[in-house]
Parts: sequence; C-alpha cells; structure tokens
Amino acid sequence: MTSHILRITLVLFMAAGFLRPAWAALEIEITQGVDNPTRIAAVPFGWQGSSILPENVAQIVSADLSRSGQFVAMNERNMMSLPTRADQVYYRDWRILNQEFLLIGQVTPHETGGYRVHYELFDVYKQQRIVEGNVKAGRNELRDAAHLISDKIYERLTGIKGAFSTRIAYVTVDRKADGRERVRLLVADADGFREKVIRDSREPIMSPHWSPDGNKLAYVSFESRRPAVYIQDVSTGKREKVPSFKGINSAPAWSPDGRKLAMTLSKDGNPEIYIYNIASRQFTRVTRHFGIDTEPSWTADGKALIFTSSRGGKPQIYRKQLQTGKLERLTFEGDYNARGRLSADGRYLVMVHRRQGIFHIAVQDLKRDRVRVLTQTDLDESPSIAPNGSMIIYATNDRNKAILAFVSLDGRVKSRGPSKFGDVREPAWSPL
Repeated sequence: MTSHILRITLVLFMAAGFLRPAWAALEIEITQGVDNPTRIAAVPFGWQGSSILPENVAQIVSADLSRSGQFVAMNERNMMSLPTRADQVYYRDWRILNQEFLLIGQVTPHETGGYRVHYELFDVYKQQRIVEGNVKAGRNELRDAAHLISDKIYERLTGIKGAFSTRIAYVTVDRKADGRERVRLLVADADGFREKVIRDSREPIMSPHWSPDGNKLAYVSFESRRPAVYIQDVSTGKREKVPSFKGINSAPAWSPDGRKLAMTLSKDGNPEIYIYNIASRQFTRVTRHFGIDTEPSWTADGKALIFTSSRGGKPQIYRKQLQTGKLERLTFEGDYNARGRLSADGRYLVMVHRRQGIFHIAVQDLKRDRVRVLTQTDLDESPSIAPNGSMIIYATNDRNKAILAFVSLDGRVKSRGPSKFGDVREPAWSPL
C-alpha cells in the first residue's frame, strides 16, 4: 500500500503517522531533458570589490537554467575568453564553441553594504544584445539576484515566466538513536539551497500549503496527539492554531485571495470539505455525502473547489461550484485518481493516477479530456505545480528511499532531489 493511500486511510480513519526517516539537504539532478536544448554560456561575473564574493552569480544562473532541462550551460573551463563588458565580447569565439547565447555581467559594491549586479544577454548568431538589466542585492541576497536574472533569461528565451525565485516546502523525518522520530518542516529555494527549519516536532507533520503571498504556510501537525491545522508565518515563526474538532482536521488549502482555507473535517461524523473564514473564524460546510471527501484545492478564480471523493466507490476527483452547488466528476480513466491540482489557467489537472497497479503522476487535459502519465517512478504522491505551470514537484520512492522529484507538464523534462541520509516528502511549491 502506498503512502498516498495511507494518507487517505490512516489520516481519515486512524489519524496516525506515516512518515519515514529522513534529514538532509536537498540535491537536485537532471535525469532527462528536452532534445536539442538551448546552449548558453554564463561567464563568471566581474567583481569590483576587495573581498571575495560569497556567491558565484554566473554559476547559480547556469545551474538554474540547466536544471530546467531546456538549457545546457557551458563549463567555464572550456571558455576561450572571460568577458565582463560588451566591448570585450567577440562573437566568433562563441560561435566556434557552438554557443547560442552568452551571459556576462559585473558585480559592484553598493553604498548600502550590498551589491549592484549588472547583466547582459547576447544572441551569438544575431550578434546583438537582447537583455540587459541591473539588480540590487542586500549583503546576503546575491543568490536572490542570481535567481532573478535566471527568471528574466528564461522568460526572454522561452516566453514563460521563470520560477527560479520561488521556494519549496517539504517534510523530513530523522530517526534518533533512541528510536524516536524527529519531524521537520523545511523551506528552501527552488534549487534546494538555503533550507530553513520552519517547525521541529516529535510528531507527524503533513500537507503544507503556501498562502498566495508566499508569507505563510498552513499545515497539519499531530503535536497534540491529534491532527490539527496550523497557520505559520515563514519569516517570523509566529503561528496560530485553526479551531479544531474531535476526529479529522486535515488537508488545508488557501483560497486565491488568502482569506479562507478549505480543509477536511469529520466534526459532523463523516469526512467532508469545509471552508474556514480566517477573519471570522467560522466554518462553512461544502460537501454532504456518506463517502470520504478530502484533499480540496481551489480553482484560480476562487469560485470552485476540486477534491477527492470515494462517493463513486473508489477515489476520483470532482469539482463543485461554490455559488450554485453544481457538482461534476472530472476523472473517469482508471479506478484511482486523487490529490488533484489545477494549472493556473484551469486547463490541466495534475493528479496521482493508478495504472496497472502502480501509482504515477498524471495530467488530464480538461479541454480535450485526455490523460497522460508523466512519470515512470512508482509510489508517486503529493504533486504540486510550479506557479509558472512548467514543472511539477512530487514525492516518490527510489531504491526504498523517499525522495522528491520533478517532471515537466509535458513529461519531457525530469529531475530528482534525493537526500543523502533518508526520506523527504510532502512537497509544496510557493507562488511567484
């Protein structure tokens, strides 16, 4: 039985823990990219200061773009020259090296104690500059500046907003020498760096979900031996407990306006979907059925919820309009579809889909009513879509170890983020 099934059965019926041991920094590696990726050379940026820079901006940009699977970045050791200004660029050198685009830049000290980062992107074959900009960065914000530059380049060359400046949340568990488990909720950059412990507990933590402004996380904690939903400020650590009830309190999901949480409660006897108004602290019941209704998620306009329900006999995904009450079943292919998440445009439904007894991540084109399996791993669960719609992060199993993995919405790009020392799971991608 997969941990995704355990989520539904244990959380909804037993409210028991299911996480496995883990604690380590996330490392992301590409396992499959697009055919004929774009070739780009990011030259080490010039530095005008006296001390050593704490971060290599060009190296971070190269790693960001390479990790997308759509680019291949040139190794610095193979470069014929290291220009930092436009008048030092000789296009012939880069054509010989078969590079399509060239990134150069300079970092200078800023009077505030931080940095000013100037960058230029050139089209090698057209022999022209196509992007130029300046980024101000605080003393500890060079990585932020690099991710922002990556976003600008990615959008210019692909037409899609970059998501390198976003963050991910995930859960790890570390089994101590005494046999007890130490559970942590972490937040890190989208590339796995600068991880920060948000919550440290002896009891299970699950279902983290970002607020629309990216400042808070809602999650489920068993710290009081019963499941309860908490809202926590990522920066300050301040948190508040959502009113809880006997039985199930699980699967929180922020509304697009950040004023409400959809969640699963069994306070009236059966697991149903409710909406919690944060300001009034009032609950509104959304579903009424003897089956299990769980894992709610909002549509982008906030007018409907999608959720997993067993009302048809086995888990399938439904959509309910909040004003009219209209209910429609979205999934029909296969006998198990759960943990549905919609793309921002509402066209694509990402989900956990069972095929030939194996759980994969799949996407359903709601316009054409076609289902496509995206992964070849097994025990896949907890998909979360990048805010630009390009990638999906999910939890999976690799050689009896739980890891995080990434797959593009079209299935062409795949990467994974294994932990060296244990299991990692329950990922959630932040908004832009």
